Amino acid sequence: MRVMRQSIAVLALTLLLGGCMSEGENSANAPLPRMGKKKAEEWARHWTESMARTAKAEIEPGTDPEVPAANFTNCTGKNGESADDGRFTLRYSVRARLPQSQHAEAVRTIRDTLKEQGLEIQDFRSDPTASPPNLLYARHPANHQFISVRDSDEERLVLIVSTPCLLPPGAEQQQF
Repeated sequence: MRVMRQSIAVLALTLLLGGCMSEGENSANAPLPRMGKKKAEEWARHWTESMARTAKAEIEPGTDPEVPAANFTNCTGKNGESADDGRFTLRYSVRARLPQSQHAEAVRTIRDTLKEQGLEIQDFRSDPTASPPNLLYARHPANHQFISVRDSDEERLVLIVSTPCLLPPGAEQQQF
């Protein structure tokens, strides 16, 4: 049942983020995927919650109002373009409590699950002599969302989801 829900979530994400993108189009004026900030935050929260469940970890409630889980920023194009059309990126970060003895297995399990869902594993490490000992970077090849998991300290993992540049629904995409 859990795998089915995750598969549905990946399909929904593909439709939401990829529906407006032209395959192979790399110009500054390529259509951006459309999603509002509220929907993007809900989507990212879902991803971090799913990763925490996969790791058998518990997400800690935010305690520092100066460091919100959701951090929205303006997009800058690959050629340095800056637009006034409301486009944004989201970096959503949470900490999940898990004993250090379970970190390596948790990060491996998340890696395997993301790989099954079609994400490309860009980097993976499970080495107690390194700092941090456990880390994972993954990216969706078509939709360009980015996932990061790493040790935060002896009792926590940091789970991060970053979106590509998104354009709010109804906004007219500025051309360059």
